[in-house]
Amino acid sequence: MRYTTFGTSGLRVSELILGTMGFGEDWGWGAPPEECRRMFTAYAEAGGNVIDTANRYTEGSSERIVGELIGKERDRYVLTTKYTLSMDGEDPNTAGNHRKNLRRSVEESLRRLGTDYLDLLWVHIWDPDTPIEETLRALDDLVRAGKVLYLGFSDVPAWVIARANTIAELRGWTPFIGLQLSYSLLERDIERELLPMAETLGLSVAAWAPLARGVLSGKFTRTDATAGSRISRDAVPERHLAIAAEVDAVADELGVSSSQVALAWTRAHRTWIHPISGARTFDQLTDNLAACDLRLPPETVERLDEASAFPLGFPQNFIQMSREFVYGPSAARFDRRVP
Repeated sequence: MRYTTFGTSGLRVSELILGTMGFGEDWGWGAPPEECRRMFTAYAEAGGNVIDTANRYTEGSSERIVGELIGKERDRYVLTTKYTLSMDGEDPNTAGNHRKNLRRSVEESLRRLGTDYLDLLWVHIWDPDTPIEETLRALDDLVRAGKVLYLGFSDVPAWVIARANTIAELRGWTPFIGLQLSYSLLERDIERELLPMAETLGLSVAAWAPLARGVLSGKFTRTDATAGSRISRDAVPERHLAIAAEVDAVADELGVSSSQVALAWTRAHRTWIHPISGARTFDQLTDNLAACDLRLPPETVERLDEASAFPLGFPQNFIQMSREFVYGPSAARFDRRVP
């Protein structure tokens, strides 16, 4: 496992993140504690150091299991959790990004995790009913109190992050250093606005669902492994199955698994994208870990890019096609400097 710094911070993180959404059986499809321990141990022995959980995952069991697993070695790991999601559907103030929910949620997460601080706290999803200034100021208070070291935002529009970090810079508050976003060969939407914004602002990205809920693992293209799956084959669009089949073909040619190809692709263009491995079994996780040693040939990356190509839409497509009209014929001889 290799490491790099996260966002604009000096925090060292491993290239693959361990996702623990399925730690615990409260939702009917997760892993029992003994299987969680096997996965955690394999990840740690491979050099992984980032554990991702959330207050709502398996109704709090995920955080409790993670806390028990890290135990006395807590400082060795980059421990991250999230807040926003409701833990009591009858109380409207147990959800959202406002100060009251933040304080309650973080205190409860710290108790379940058995620690007195979080390395990184994610805002779980954008809450349009809470002013971003309130969220930023409340988060900064937690950082100043030593309960949180770094901040990230999950599932959020690009303009919200750009505005938030501009406000933080202006007022001397703690900025966000990373984003957690859905990203895979089947879902490349973040390439429109979010990834260019992240690159410009120096934000790292933790990619959730890099295997598209198992579709890119070959479970529907190599076999019809619907048992225990959270989705059925009938719910998967034919285009997605075609892309998955291309991933299978590449995997066969390289002598690796489909999952490894799909995971390696997420980092092929940008090393500051960290796929989250949310395996439910030891065998799944060990297979995913092998992706860290896989470097896809450039022609293979291009092949997968073409198989999963999608329209960027307005204004990106319009800007690109208007390039010569805007800048003249010399545009064809201009090499853009990447930040």
